[in-house]
Amino acid sequence: MLSVVIVWGKCKKLYFLSKKMACPFSKSNKNCIFVRPNVNGILCIGLINKGINNKYINNMKVKYLLLAAIMFANANFAYSQGKGISDDVLKKVQQSYGNTPSDKAIRNAIHANDINKLAINSDNSTAFDSYFSHRVNSKAITDQKSSGRCWMFTGMNVMRAKAISKHNLPANFQFSQVYTFFWDQLEKSNLFLQAIIDTRKQDMTDKTVEWLFKNPIGDGGQFTGVANLVSKYGLVPADVMPETYSSEHTSRMSNLLSLKLREYGLELREMAVQKGMTEQKLEARKAEMLETIYRILALNLGVPPSEFTWTRTDASGKPVSTKKYTPKSFFEEYVNEDFSKYYMIMNDPTREYYKVYEIEYDRHVYDGENWKYLNLPMEEIAEMAIASIKDSVMMYFSCDVSKFLDREKGFMDVNNFDYGSLMGTTFGMDKKQRVSTFASGSSHAMTLCAVDLDESGKPKKWMVENSWGPNYGHNGFLIMTNEWFNEYMFRLVVEEKYISAKTKKLLEQKAIMLPPWDPMFMPEE
Repeated sequence: MLSVVIVWGKCKKLYFLSKKMACPFSKSNKNCIFVRPNVNGILCIGLINKGINNKYINNMKVKYLLLAAIMFANANFAYSQGKGISDDVLKKVQQSYGNTPSDKAIRNAIHANDINKLAINSDNSTAFDSYFSHRVNSKAITDQKSSGRCWMFTGMNVMRAKAISKHNLPANFQFSQVYTFFWDQLEKSNLFLQAIIDTRKQDMTDKTVEWLFKNPIGDGGQFTGVANLVSKYGLVPADVMPETYSSEHTSRMSNLLSLKLREYGLELREMAVQKGMTEQKLEARKAEMLETIYRILALNLGVPPSEFTWTRTDASGKPVSTKKYTPKSFFEEYVNEDFSKYYMIMNDPTREYYKVYEIEYDRHVYDGENWKYLNLPMEEIAEMAIASIKDSVMMYFSCDVSKFLDREKGFMDVNNFDYGSLMGTTFGMDKKQRVSTFASGSSHAMTLCAVDLDESGKPKKWMVENSWGPNYGHNGFLIMTNEWFNEYMFRLVVEEKYISAKTKKLLEQKAIMLPPWDPMFMPEE
């Protein structure tokens, strides 16, 4: 039998190198041929044993073996030479950097400063103004602190604005975010554990199972979470269940919950393969696990009240009435929204417009609703938003907030920073390309409350009420140009009355199910 060994080394040293090597097929190197490509891509063949003669090599089987060896060697040579950074390529790359006096000045500046400070576009410094032709009156700015609860603050700010206006409440009135957050975390824990039971027959390497264990819980979310949670558990005023350190700084508690849920998830999967195990037994064990989760939440966030006595005051602070409530009765008196009349509209340029999409496992409550949206062009979304603002109704809105944001002014404009001139290149991806490559996506929810229209009724700029406190941005608000709105706005929740009959008809179609790991569907924080 003739064997072929691929050897790397200089061709002229091949004979000596191979004589020192042990053939993996023969201890004596008998009938071994050592093959290597040299730096010029030419194959060198070393015949090691004198017993291998030309007559033997002319054998047809030997020819096939040599041909395979040659193809393998040259393929590997090409791979190693073309994919890695060779000395020649590295030299060329290094020489491309001129290190001119201009380069040196820019390098010195970047070494000592924030890139955004250096990339500020001075030609755009006069673009900012705070006048709006149409604006919904907004009250006290909320602050989510170091938590990912923007979706909750935004949804509850929409309800809060209506409650203040309808019941003449003080401007600083708020619903308790920690109350709703408690139930959110308990429901998400149940969602994860039940999903583990539902997928128990799938392998751990299954994409859905993998995603579940990567994302057992978090404090991010979206509007359907607000709708499902407050409909099921009601609401309470902020002074009935106030914030805690863990509600305002959620990372530590979230890490502990994730750790425990992953442990429980593995336990449920191990139980599932036991002889005689039933789904009912797994769900009974899940209920016991939720007792531990409840205890962790109660220790960190407090125990949600089942009833409370609350004194309502008017806008001037004068007491109006004192009543006993349950969270559900309080919700019914001060909010009482029919959330089936709210629709999520989205601009996702990576998918076909005028279709309804649904995201698997993207919900807060297991028996609630997945996130479902109608995909529309930006021009049609803007029309709905304008109609709502003109009617003094704020909206749940989300975007990729960090892009081109001037944090001091609270101004978002694609011309705020000129990164291209600073770095000597261009950044040319459009919205569709950014989304499909994970370069952009909806990251933060806020309350859309104002628009400035030109003489023809076209939007020039927009304003949102943020939940980062009153000292951030423009007195707690962020202002964006219409161009920025088109590039980095993604989601809007609109009431039915602001949607045309034609668009409403589109919402009746069967939704296309999408996986939870899609690049477009990160939770809003």
